[in-house]
Formats: sequence, structure tokens, C-alpha cells
Amino acid sequence: MNFDQLFDSFSKVKVAVVGDVMLDTYWWGHVDRISPEAPVPVVALDSSELRIGGAGNVALNLVALGAQVHIFSVMGEDQDGKQLDQLLTDSNIDTSYILFSHERKTTNKIRVISRNQQMMRLDSETVKDLSATEEEAIFDRISEYVQKEQPQVLIFEDYNKGVLTESLITKIISLCKQEGVLTTVDPKKKNFFAYKGVDIFKPNLKEVKEGLNLSLEKVDQASLSEVHSRLSQELGHAVSFITLSEKGVFVQQQETAFQIPSHIRNIADVSGAGDTVIAVASLVYAVTKDIRLFAAMANIAGGLVCEEVGTAAIDKKRFLQECKQLLS
Repeated sequence: MNFDQLFDSFSKVKVAVVGDVMLDTYWWGHVDRISPEAPVPVVALDSSELRIGGAGNVALNLVALGAQVHIFSVMGEDQDGKQLDQLLTDSNIDTSYILFSHERKTTNKIRVISRNQQMMRLDSETVKDLSATEEEAIFDRISEYVQKEQPQVLIFEDYNKGVLTESLITKIISLCKQEGVLTTVDPKKKNFFAYKGVDIFKPNLKEVKEGLNLSLEKVDQASLSEVHSRLSQELGHAVSFITLSEKGVFVQQQETAFQIPSHIRNIADVSGAGDTVIAVASLVYAVTKDIRLFAAMANIAGGLVCEEVGTAAIDKKRFLQECKQLLS
């Protein structure tokens, strides 16, 4: 594989990301004492930072690799929404199709961190499903974009915040099949079996256990192939791509199945690793249709971002170097 050529080809790929965008707020500080009011640490704030999270972080990873990205979501008509829209735009992510609603809050996850340890998280969000009017409006925007731009792949990024309803998912998959657009998904429990007919279904091991109500005491290729079979009966999808944390990843398409072990890393934070994995897997599969290659590259990428504190986009140069080193 000529990795320089592959990475150069990413700039020609158009990708749609659909799902729950969120603002990640980080408050960095230090602790010197316990509060006299309650047995809790007092965090003296040193600095704060705003980052792109959720489906936005998937888009951020895609842009970092050079892809042309449009994002589709519903945000609140609030200050958090304005800040997030600006962050996305500044990162070269096209936000022209985003819908702003006075009925919803923009999801903001505020993390309080001291000595690189997360001490608390505060969530401000709306998690109810979109209204019928909002759903129709966002689908019209997706339909217009798909027919106009003809993207190679559409990624569903589901965080159970209400943007991806079951009926919206069904309509988008049907549209993409008609227009020849690949579909991939990073699912969550609520809509786990709504993604019927997608090309790549990427749950993690915990989500598979919950979705199929399995104990799965032994995690090996035989048991994971059985998981693929059960998922396939429900979804009729093409590829199962299951992330196994420290055990690496598992992939199966029809009778072709394999497990790739993880690489040794200095893990700082697993936040956002799944976003990076689905971004890399989708992009590489759109270009090559090679399931072994996309799985191996996504496995490397997920490990790389775990070495950073908080959600972080993949470093393209370092990622390219590691692919050459570990996969050539």
C-alpha cells in the first residue's frame, strides 16, 4: 500500500456527518484544599477551553485528514450554539445545513480537570426527539445536499440526544441507497436496531452486549462471528466493525472475519476515540473498499488520540508515519 498516495486521495472525498453535535468545555485548575462548606475539593481555575465534541468531533477528524465535510444537526438558538457554529466554521467544516431551533438547547459538556484527572462533568442539553417539523426540515437539507454534491459516504454519529430519530434514520438510509452513497454508523443503545441496511455498523463491545443482551464471557473470533451473525439477522448490514478497547478491533463481512490486536500506548484519555475510529474507517473504506485496511488504520488512529487529554482530532502527519511503520 502506498500510504502517501492514499492520504493524498482523502482530499477528493466528500463526507456528510449527521448526528448530535456538542460543545466540550474544559475548565483546567488545581486543588490545594477541601471546601469548608462540604467535603469536596476546591478547584482554583487556571484556564478554560472550548472544543468541538460529538458528531462535530467526527467531522473534525475527517477535516484533519483532508476530506471535504458537511455537517447536519440541530442546535439551540443560544450562546453555546453560536460558539459551536463558529468553532466548526473556523475548522473548515461546512455548517450551512445546520438547523437552529428555539425549542432545543445546544449540548454543552463542561469538564472540570485537575492534574489531568477529570473531577466532574456538568451536562446542559435537550435529549427529546426532534419534532416532526424539525425532522422534515433536516431531512430536506440532507436530501438537497446528497443530490447536489453526491458525497462518497454519510456517517451517522448517534449520542442519544434526539437528532437521529428512527424514522429519520430510515429515510436517510433509503435516500443513500438510491443515490449510491455509502453509510456508516457509530450507534448507541436507543436506536441500536434502527440502522437497517447500513454498510458499516460500528458499535463497541459494551454496546453490543447491551444491544443483543449478551454476557459474552469469552471475547474471541468465534464468539464475535456469532455476534456478527445475530446483528446481520436484525440489520441486514454489510460489515460489522466492533471496537474491543484494549483487545483491539474485530471486523466481519460475509464469511471474511478477523481480529486485530491493539498497539501498546500511554493512555491519557479515551474521550472521543470512537469518533476518530469511525471517521478513519469511513474515509478509508470509501476510498479503498478494503475492510482489513480500514480496520487496521482505524485501530491505530483510535490508539493515537487516546494519548491526548480530552477530545482531539487525529494528527495526520503522525498518523501517516505510524501507518507506514506498523502496516507496511
